[in-house]
Amino acid sequence: MDFLLQRTRDAIGSIDSESEERLISLILSKKKIFVYGSGRSGLVGQLFSVRLVQMGLDVHFVGDMTTPIIGRDDLTIIISNRGETVSGTQTAQIARRLGSHVVTITSRGGSKLAKASDTVITLKIADDEERHELAPLGTVFEDAVMLFFDAMVPSMMERLGVTEIDMRNRHAIWV
Repeated sequence: MDFLLQRTRDAIGSIDSESEERLISLILSKKKIFVYGSGRSGLVGQLFSVRLVQMGLDVHFVGDMTTPIIGRDDLTIIISNRGETVSGTQTAQIARRLGSHVVTITSRGGSKLAKASDTVITLKIADDEERHELAPLGTVFEDAVMLFFDAMVPSMMERLGVTEIDMRNRHAIWV
């Protein structure tokens, strides 16, 4: 547990505050927000999408049947640990062609996906034997991205003038 907590803390700490502020500004300034990720990265993206919807933003997860077309003045956020997933790179290319600003969150700043994006937020994740044994595959990346997203929520709530009660009232099953 301590290992995972420390590695996650280190990964989040590798994100500079300017990148965080830029992402918040983009989220709050764009007409619609589209989020994409594959596998567990996609689950993290879906969790963030729900939180943004609860703040009253127009958010869609790419691939859902009800997702509208991406357009100019929209934001597309793509989450991919290695940045080499074909579907992620294709999503970035299509979104940019349609005029969307593409932000990629990855652990590999030189990846194909990063090169296909307008803005790249890179998390530094140690790739050593201990990580392979105690936090296999993308565990540290996925946990760090989820916490990074959640840590941005209070700042966005404040700027939007949204309270927890407002968010609760937009909750899918809150009674």
